[in-house]
Amino acid sequence: MDTRRGVDLSKYRFERAEETLNAAINNLDNGFNNESATRSYYAIFYGMVAVTLLNGFNASKHSSIISYFRKNYIKTKIFDDTLSDIICTAFEVRTEADYGEFYTVSNEEAQKQIDNAKIFLDTIRPYLEKCWAEMEEKINERNI
Repeated sequence: MDTRRGVDLSKYRFERAEETLNAAINNLDNGFNNESATRSYYAIFYGMVAVTLLNGFNASKHSSIISYFRKNYIKTKIFDDTLSDIICTAFEVRTEADYGEFYTVSNEEAQKQIDNAKIFLDTIRPYLEKCWAEMEEKINERNI
């Protein structure tokens, strides 16, 4: 993947992450707790994809994205370990909300997932903005 495409896709995925977080908030406001929790997870997932795309990594399996993100961004201390806990919890709640029999996400749990998704996106945003700016600068230097 060329640098321009990687930057563009990363920005697109981060925009999707923010839109999906807003959908989680709207779902909670309308009493759709399970849907809210799944949207919170997807906001986090799209955020991870926005980051991994900057290394040219993308995958269709969620487990591959999660594993790559943990290995390359959490274990290397680019991001704090707390993000790993947020990812794990969001994935577990989303799985139960989507596939668990008679599983209902409480208002409190749905709100917690929204709060965690906000923390996740707020944490990765400065990193992404810095990387985008650096990559845009390199692209512009090559085009001069």
